[in-house]
Amino acid sequence: MSNLQQPALTTLTIATRQSPLALWQAEHIRDRLLALYPELTIELLKIVTKGDKILDTPLAKIGGKGLFVKELEQALYEKQADIAVHSLKDVPMQLPEGLTLGVYCKRASPTDAFVSNTYNNIDELPQGAVVGTASLRRQCQIKAYRPDLQIKTLRGNVGTRLGKLDAGEYDAIILATSGLQRIELDERIRSELDIDTCLPAVGQGALAIECREDDQEVMALLAPLNDDMARIRLIAERALNRHLQGGCQVPIAAYAILQMADAADISSNLNDDNGDTLWLRGRVGEEDGSRLLKAEKRITLSGTQAQKEQQANQLGIDVAEQLLAKGAGAILDAIYNP
Repeated sequence: MSNLQQPALTTLTIATRQSPLALWQAEHIRDRLLALYPELTIELLKIVTKGDKILDTPLAKIGGKGLFVKELEQALYEKQADIAVHSLKDVPMQLPEGLTLGVYCKRASPTDAFVSNTYNNIDELPQGAVVGTASLRRQCQIKAYRPDLQIKTLRGNVGTRLGKLDAGEYDAIILATSGLQRIELDERIRSELDIDTCLPAVGQGALAIECREDDQEVMALLAPLNDDMARIRLIAERALNRHLQGGCQVPIAAYAILQMADAADISSNLNDDNGDTLWLRGRVGEEDGSRLLKAEKRITLSGTQAQKEQQANQLGIDVAEQLLAKGAGAILDAIYNP
């Protein structure tokens, strides 16, 4: 039984996309809130987004940012919904005026999953094998690692993508590990791509809850779901992307961990939250993998949570500046302005 004070709010409406994964995410947040506030009535408002409707075009070519969130944000503006649950990697770096990310939840696995019916990992793929992904970030890093592979665009929800693999259209496909785990398709994961081979997307594996900035009652209701350590890491990653004016359909990767000062390297614990040393790595790549720019920096955090968040934000800007100094601006400009 919850020992939190029951909120004055009696009904809460969650805006969500209709894919199985999006519904899992919304239902997961609903269940966590009901465990805290048993008397609360929670309804789901199911919405189809632009990104869900256009399935025959690579995301980067559709243009614009927030392809999977704009309609959900409109529901918040119009007060049809109180909160929207997102995969953080789909959320634009600049939020519309009046909306805020009230919660960053504890992060699940940030890695990319290698899924195949024939091969166990990316190294086993034969010369010229066909790999499916909708992500320019995955594409540029996989091509940098294995220039011989053919990357073929793969769109649709998780079930659709797995169906195309099973129909023989691809030798392997790459999906987010956390998404497969959440909808209990772990058995399809043959291996996880090493983070050094394929650095994750900004915010990959994390859920975020968006709400109206002035809705203090909802913000207070959500507060117990917030994870301070995840928040610091994710602020650093999003600051890097924001400084590069990136969206979620560009070849930008960023991954931050919190570790002890004497920790050896990033692979000792992929999803580390322990310690005061914030380590951020960032990458920007050409679509064909011919250039893959890398930058990183570590800082020791100090002070209050708010001060640590400010330090994390500055770290993101610093690593972005390193990438710009190496030529990231020209690579990204060619994608933004083809």
